[in-house]
Amino acid sequence: MTETRIDISELKGEGSDVIKNLAKFIKEKTKADVKTETNEIIVKSEAKTASRVYLRLLLRKFLHQNELRESFRVTGGKENALIVKELKISEEE
Repeated sequence: MTETRIDISELKGEGSDVIKNLAKFIKEKTKADVKTETNEIIVKSEAKTASRVYLRLLLRKFLHQNELRESFRVTGGKENALIVKELKISEEE
């Protein structure tokens, strides 16, 4: 059984509905055990049904569908971890 953690601490500013919808989206697509904690989502699955690469793809798809792609990006963390980070937008003068 593999376990992947997704850090969503910066995504929490968008509201709790976004987090609930993300957990539901991941569960529907991977059919894995998804738990939501304070600042992260934990995905536990058998075999390769929810690999790190596939979860990254799903996160990017979710951000695009919810029009959050302009504000957030998905990066890799430690082993078996992904991070949803807010983009730093530099202001041009």
